[in-house]
Amino acid sequence: MKGMILAAGRGERMRPLTDHLPKPLLEVAGRPLIEYHIRALAAAGIRELVVNTAHLGHRIREALGDGARLGVSILYSDEGEEALETGGGIFRALPLLGSAPFVVVNGDIWTEFDFRRLRRDPPAGGAHLVLVPNPSHHAAGDFLLRGDGSVAAEGEGERYTFAGIGLYSPELFAGCRDGRFPLAPLLREAMAGGRVSGELYRGGWVDVGTPRRLAELDERLRGGR
Repeated sequence: MKGMILAAGRGERMRPLTDHLPKPLLEVAGRPLIEYHIRALAAAGIRELVVNTAHLGHRIREALGDGARLGVSILYSDEGEEALETGGGIFRALPLLGSAPFVVVNGDIWTEFDFRRLRRDPPAGGAHLVLVPNPSHHAAGDFLLRGDGSVAAEGEGERYTFAGIGLYSPELFAGCRDGRFPLAPLLREAMAGGRVSGELYRGGWVDVGTPRRLAELDERLRGGR
């Protein structure tokens, strides 16, 4: 299985930290966020990786190189100066990801999720999503997780937050065209067709979306808590 780390976003909410450094290279406890993902994926045997780049993408290439230092092989999907959003970014990288299902991780989260537990077969033509309990800054959540393991966009039941970790079938992107577009509409369409499953993860996870949350995570990890 191959993996992709989304690293092309500008990180407007993290400015001025991201004026000169891509958000995935911001450090917590002395290590860039993206390295936590690379090491976790490698530990799960996912060592062929694709990293998409846009804003200050050369800094990511300089930091990671071909990935050999971290025990992986990295290919880059360049999007120019303007990122293609999640859907467009994944679609642009499909030729590098191949014809089998692949895992995608947001480069601006931190997590202790064990990728060895992630299922290797999403529903045909669909996706498998990792969900987490809603953080205080996103109390409404994103999707419903039903008792049968399926994920829905609307309906009755408890809503959870998408963790930024998913397993996708290349067929999910059938009919898409190269360019900028979000992933959420594709997922909602697949959910309506019963083609999205999910799991709830209650372990360590942080959406590192603001300088304050970055500082809090850094303090937490340095303190060993």
